[in-house]
Amino acid sequence: MKKFLLICVCTALVTALVFTFFTVGDARAEVLKQGSTGTLVKTVQTRLKNWGYYTGTVDGIYGPKTVAAVKYFQRKNGLTQDGIVGTKTAAAMGVTLSSSSTSSTTSGVGGSYSSADSYLLAKCIYAEARGEPYTGQVAVGAVILNRVRSSKFPNTISGVIYQPYAFTCVSDGQINLTPDATAKKAAQDALNGWDPTGGCLYYYNPATATSSWIWSRTVMLSIGKHNFAL
Repeated sequence: MKKFLLICVCTALVTALVFTFFTVGDARAEVLKQGSTGTLVKTVQTRLKNWGYYTGTVDGIYGPKTVAAVKYFQRKNGLTQDGIVGTKTAAAMGVTLSSSSTSSTTSGVGGSYSSADSYLLAKCIYAEARGEPYTGQVAVGAVILNRVRSSKFPNTISGVIYQPYAFTCVSDGQINLTPDATAKKAAQDALNGWDPTGGCLYYYNPATATSSWIWSRTVMLSIGKHNFAL
């Protein structure tokens, strides 16, 4: 009888340890939601504030105003409007949720970029330039990175891409398409320093551009259907 009780106790302890292990493992990759606090919440609030979605205080506290701002961002970007920063919403914002060792960074011109930054850059390249020559796809990525380095624009990839009215693909929702292998490679080449534009900050398709302002920029070269300008 004692042996049986000892086996039961040991089994219960092992079960508890296994449950605790997986619970802790899940917590490392948990989402940000109402009640969350910390540096990551501040990062989300800062980005939402810079993009015009959030008007509250950047205090690192995920309250009702942050929930509302996240829902607004999700609605504008074709994501599920639950007010929670999960994997897809975090990727769209260029935020890396997990702090585990599996997260990676890419060293590029002007600094280091996370895997989320690289993926977001690939999404924008795919949405804006799929069908363009490969050099033209790298050039679009280079323009985004040139903006990151310019004092005239936000200093993050996500900030540049989601700057209001900056990219058509954000306005029409194509930013949420899944990038192909070519777009991912183009993003990596741009991050590694390849800039076919020579420092351009703008590009446009002269056959479809509707902004009269963009025509005032000095065109440096054309690749495929895009003009690249300073």
